[in-house]
Amino acid sequence: MSNYRIETKCVQGGYTPGNGEPRQIPIIQSTTFKYNTSEDMGKLFDLEASGYFYSRLQNPTCDTVAAKICELEGGTAAMLLSSGQAASFYSIFNIASCGDHVVSSASIYGGTYNLFAVTMKRMGIEFTFVDPDCTDEELEAAFRPNTKAVFGETIANPALTVFDIERFANAAHAHGVPLIVDNTFATPVNCRPFEWGADIVTHSTTKYMDGHGSAVGGCIVDSGKFDWTKYPDKFPGLCTPDDSYHGVTYTERFGLGGAYITKATAQLMRDFGSVQSPQSAFLLNLGLESLHVRMARHCENAQRVAEFLEAHEKVAWVNYPGLSSNKYYDRAQKYLPNGSCGVVSFGVSGGREAAEKVMKLLKVTAIETHVADARSCCLHPASATHRQMNEQELIAAGVPGDLIRLSCGLEAADDLIDDLKQALDQI
Repeated sequence: MSNYRIETKCVQGGYTPGNGEPRQIPIIQSTTFKYNTSEDMGKLFDLEASGYFYSRLQNPTCDTVAAKICELEGGTAAMLLSSGQAASFYSIFNIASCGDHVVSSASIYGGTYNLFAVTMKRMGIEFTFVDPDCTDEELEAAFRPNTKAVFGETIANPALTVFDIERFANAAHAHGVPLIVDNTFATPVNCRPFEWGADIVTHSTTKYMDGHGSAVGGCIVDSGKFDWTKYPDKFPGLCTPDDSYHGVTYTERFGLGGAYITKATAQLMRDFGSVQSPQSAFLLNLGLESLHVRMARHCENAQRVAEFLEAHEKVAWVNYPGLSSNKYYDRAQKYLPNGSCGVVSFGVSGGREAAEKVMKLLKVTAIETHVADARSCCLHPASATHRQMNEQELIAAGVPGDLIRLSCGLEAADDLIDDLKQALDQI
């Protein structure tokens, strides 16, 4: 469906039923698949034939939904995973191992920061975190001979930093490494990072893609544009025989369009098993079918809420890329001309204590660790998702102690504004 617009891809991408076949994608709720001969199954294990033998690696329902997301992002291959965290981990670990190095924006989700700075560091992979607005000299200085990738978020959670994709892509490519972009908050409806030079895109599908708080999931999409074969010494896992899989060389067997995702499936999913269930994939697809409609409403509500907060005397500051006063407004107009996301960050006069009081007084908006679904919710990140960070790390990540992350759902914008007004009036 490459010739169709993104709205049509949201509804019909990834699956075209044949004559008399189900109109909705079938849920293949089976762990295993039958074959007539051992030779038939052996071809699958040798990666010489396509098909399914065990749902820990691949499942038809999951692959169908992955194909839709791949079409939405304009990639060549994609895979679903059990969570956005699994997607972030696989995206890096697929090309980096013990002794390697990665450059990452410092303005990223707290859970991802902890994954990179603590857990993957224990695995021998070191990360250098750079201010997304650093100078060219500071960015250049972050690279090392053993750097394997650059990572950033289109719109950082919850700092709402708008990542300069084109700039970081150029820097990554100058050093012969790919740019990996987490596109969770923008979704492909509002930004397609591949069009700006990114090479790999990840998602927490738990958020806007699902849209209803029904199923946890993640996704990785490959653009198929990064030429791993130009740097065989840097990426031996893709360019030399894999002894754990019958000596297959992924770039030779599957080309640039399929090597990265095939390796992540055959190696990492095989060994770590972070698989998304067919039922969760089915629910994800239901969300994708309305993604283009919902994102417009999320952005509309967030814009109105941000404008209200900016004018309120008890609000110390507001951060939303759609405000003309925002430091990322011009960058958002470049990368996100149709809207950014439904999340607004703001601080209440009176600091951390006042922020927590306002949240307790809200009636329509619930306090949740979740974000980006149909129901409005809020969070105090310094006490929750970014709790593991010290004050200096919080500041570097753009998450001050007074920050409230408000995710505007699909309710009436006037009701969200009235709810905020009554809470602010009581402090």
